[in-house]
Amino acid sequence: MAKEAGVPTGILHVLPGLGATVGKAIVGHPYIRKIDITASNQTGRAVGQVAGANIASFTAELGGKAPIIVFDDADIPSAVNGVTFASFVASGQTCVSGTRILVQDSIYDSFLSALLEKTESIKSRMGNPTNPHSTMGPVISEHHLERIEGILDRTNGKILYGGKRMTGSSPLDDFNYTKGAFLNPTIIEDIQSTDELWQEEVFGPVIVVRRFKHVEEGVALANDCKYGLGAGIWTSNIARAHRVASDIHAGLCWVNTHHRNDPSSPWGGMKESGIGRENGVEAFESYSQSKSTIVNTSTLEEMSKDDWFSDSTVQRRYG
Repeated sequence: MAKEAGVPTGILHVLPGLGATVGKAIVGHPYIRKIDITASNQTGRAVGQVAGANIASFTAELGGKAPIIVFDDADIPSAVNGVTFASFVASGQTCVSGTRILVQDSIYDSFLSALLEKTESIKSRMGNPTNPHSTMGPVISEHHLERIEGILDRTNGKILYGGKRMTGSSPLDDFNYTKGAFLNPTIIEDIQSTDELWQEEVFGPVIVVRRFKHVEEGVALANDCKYGLGAGIWTSNIARAHRVASDIHAGLCWVNTHHRNDPSSPWGGMKESGIGRENGVEAFESYSQSKSTIVNTSTLEEMSKDDWFSDSTVQRRYG
């Protein structure tokens, strides 16, 4: 594919293997002057240490725990559609998936009711992943599903919907759910900021819902996490959206949408969500180095007089 796209021979190399062996050998080689990874925080720290030791340029997109703030002037049907798209597309397996849904108090009950109804609709149309009419597929592996189940077992939050792996047959196409690592789309409320589900990336179709009263509280809750990759805001007040977006500690902030991005727009995180930026001019600059060439354009006569160490009493100053 690279050749068909016009990439010159020898430019692209694909070296398959495990990160602990092949990956470590690649990033640790002194010829490697630029490293760009998408990985877990643990891997990011490990690779960052190697890059630092080699004084290599380093860009990393790491974990995320995206908050979505829904204000009381938002259109509820649109916000519900947007939140479910943000949270459940790709079975919640993206670094910017909406995971912490913050809803203003005055619309919390009506929003939650609509969200539960929408989630039931999504679940009822899950089927064979190859079926174009299926709404959501499985998580990546049985091992990962077991990890998510462990997190759900440890939470002190109240599971309103889902929370269990899927069994039986799909009402959509009779697909047997046990043939894949299927998890019900899950909604949890009454959760504290210290809960693992609030703080750690799940990477699955699991969201927590929490209410807030005023703007400052909503922003504080959005920022109450070690991650800062993506965030979302739903409101009809664009001036407020800009103010809130400025206050949220995240590298990407969507207003009345999610996941969409222009290739010219820089992509990257704050806090523990990474370092550097992908896309845009910022990414181009991170793959290059600036250089200065200074030329003396004096005449030969003027240049002959430029003798710093000449036998002269004239005072000189460097700098």
